[in-house]
Amino acid sequence: MKIWLREHRFALTDALRKLIKTPGSFSFNVLVVAIALALPIAGLTLLENIRPITQQLAVEPEISLFLKADTPNEQARALAYDIRSVLPLASKKSRIEFIPREQALETLKAKTGLADALATLGQNPLPDAYIIRLSNIDAVAVDALAERLQLLPRVEAVQVDSAWVKRLTAMLQVMRLALLLLATTLGVVVMAVVFNTVRLQVLTQREEIAVSRLIGATDAFIHRPFYYTGALLGLCAGAVALAAVTLALQPLNDAIAEFARLYASEFRLAALAPSIMLTLLAVSAALGLLGAALSVRRHLARLP
Repeated sequence: MKIWLREHRFALTDALRKLIKTPGSFSFNVLVVAIALALPIAGLTLLENIRPITQQLAVEPEISLFLKADTPNEQARALAYDIRSVLPLASKKSRIEFIPREQALETLKAKTGLADALATLGQNPLPDAYIIRLSNIDAVAVDALAERLQLLPRVEAVQVDSAWVKRLTAMLQVMRLALLLLATTLGVVVMAVVFNTVRLQVLTQREEIAVSRLIGATDAFIHRPFYYTGALLGLCAGAVALAAVTLALQPLNDAIAEFARLYASEFRLAALAPSIMLTLLAVSAALGLLGAALSVRRHLARLP
């Protein structure tokens, strides 16, 4: 075990020593790889910030049913039985929530900050309403159900509320797939850069490699410093990419704050969680290691 650790310590030290000798070349390669890694990292940061919002949205089909303004409270509450009778048999377990006009007004005041403006109206402009959260029903049946609910007495308007949520969910799924394809493509770019970097090192050190073989060095001993070079290149590039994306969040949040304020929102882009950052660093180091392994196995085999 001690011999194995000593060999790896020697390989890591040798890799660092050779990188320090060529800081300009190493820094340029880190910059190129970091640019390739920054794009998928930025996309992942955006999706991670949007995901909590979409999880709070209802993905079940919902129907909002608004009653006429002059409907007495007793008739409004009694309409729940008629609504239940209109529901399809498969959706009898759907939830029906009655929202009195007074409760709707208080909720509107609390959420929008329009209490002063609503107070100037002198009376409550909102009608009584029902929220119907459906289950076991497809999109076509929802539209048909909305038409039947419109025919109920004292019903002023019927609105299907969850269609846009489904479209948003579908759009996010497309974004995730696009991000995966982008990350895969740029991962290949990272491996290609590391592959070429290690190839140049192999060609530069071929005389040193030949001498090492003559004195009995094994292939694993010769390969190991190049593996560490690739892993260090990927690790440093991943760290630079994460730092660049994190620093870019501040000016973006300044611009988003003005836009979000118009909608009474406090949405901000947050940096990735430490566990996700560590995972990304490990992935970037693994890409560098894989690119170095492919390059070493290909080019060292050609050396005499």
